[in-house]
Amino acid sequence: MRTATARFARAAAVLALAALAAGCAPGAAGVRRYGSVIEVKAEKLDYYRQLHANAWPGVLKMIKECHIQNYSIYLTQFPDGRWYLFGYFEYAGGDFEADMARMAADPTTKQWWKETDPCQAPLANRKEGERWKTMDEVFHCP
Repeated sequence: MRTATARFARAAAVLALAALAAGCAPGAAGVRRYGSVIEVKAEKLDYYRQLHANAWPGVLKMIKECHIQNYSIYLTQFPDGRWYLFGYFEYAGGDFEADMARMAADPTTKQWWKETDPCQAPLANRKEGERWKTMDEVFHCP
């Protein structure tokens, strides 16, 4: 009987070959894609959902002005009972650091973060300076 690791490795190899045959490849040209993860506090889950169901127009405007597109946040509960948010967005600008600094300086965005930050619990193994832990892209099929 194969181990779970061996089964996963075989499935990943088959998927990679199928993707290459379909013309897909990791890090394909185009916009830069970002994935990140953070824990959301169970007691703040309903409030977090409410905030995002009624996202502030000024925050949405700043996101677009900073060249972010196709921004999504997903929610899941892991087997340990804790809740996690997975964020995905595409960056279509020319200077990511400058755009992120512009967003961080925006008064409306700062106020939004005062509402959302207390709902979150950053992961311990994130990089210095990160709130949401950045994830590495290992596959993309445009």
